[in-house]
Amino acid sequence: MGVLDVGRRGAAALALTLAMAVGLAAPAAAAGRLAAVTERGELRVCIWPDYFSISYRNPRSGELEGIDVDMAKAFAADLGVALRFVDSSFADLAANMRNDACDVAMHAVGVRPDRAEHMDFTQPHLVSGIYAVVMRDHPTIRAWDDIDRPGHVVVVQRGTYMEPVMRDRLKAAELLVVDTFKAREQEVQSGRADVFMTDFPYGRRMAMLTDWATLLEPAAPVAPTPYAYAVPKGDPEWLARVDAFVAEAKRDGRLKAAAEKNGLLPILNLEGP
Repeated sequence: MGVLDVGRRGAAALALTLAMAVGLAAPAAAAGRLAAVTERGELRVCIWPDYFSISYRNPRSGELEGIDVDMAKAFAADLGVALRFVDSSFADLAANMRNDACDVAMHAVGVRPDRAEHMDFTQPHLVSGIYAVVMRDHPTIRAWDDIDRPGHVVVVQRGTYMEPVMRDRLKAAELLVVDTFKAREQEVQSGRADVFMTDFPYGRRMAMLTDWATLLEPAAPVAPTPYAYAVPKGDPEWLARVDAFVAEAKRDGRLKAAAEKNGLLPILNLEGP
């Protein structure tokens, strides 16, 4: 009887210890993410480090650059905390919004219904439609209207919003779906495809940093998509704080200055919610 009682007490103590450990490891949102960021003294920002002009790790310098890198630094300064960038990607975005990997994703996250199941969005700060990247010396494609013609192959990356849009829009050209953003370039460079579809920041990268690519813009925007910052669901106070930062950066000129610095004025959105 006594031995059994001691065992029960020991089990209870162990359960209490485990519960406390779980509580300490619980996501920051459980106690309020704004308070957690302040107490921690650090803002964790998820980025995609291959996103030119947005959150790009320059291979020459190793430094991060882009509009959302600048905005992350400004937000951390506003909060009075240190800044830590967390390498992520669009493939990892939903998981990172659930597993407390970061407090906010700041890499021009496209606002889409399927993503809204996993995260909440601030007001958009950029809006980009679809652009095409083609070889400079392509013999039959000189403008956007040349793309959808028999014999042409159009590449999109699986999982991007370009995939369903192009699947619906193309009537004569063939659609090729690949698994990585690099594969799009390889298909065009090899001649197996004629153009690949992307957004303005990545298309601008291709036009600036390669000697073979040129950027084609449609006469009217195709599938314009708002880009915003994403936060884990279920913490309206934290969402409101991040959104307030975006609104203030629009009003005081910081967002416009960052857009101009990074060549993104054509897709800048200064409108409110």
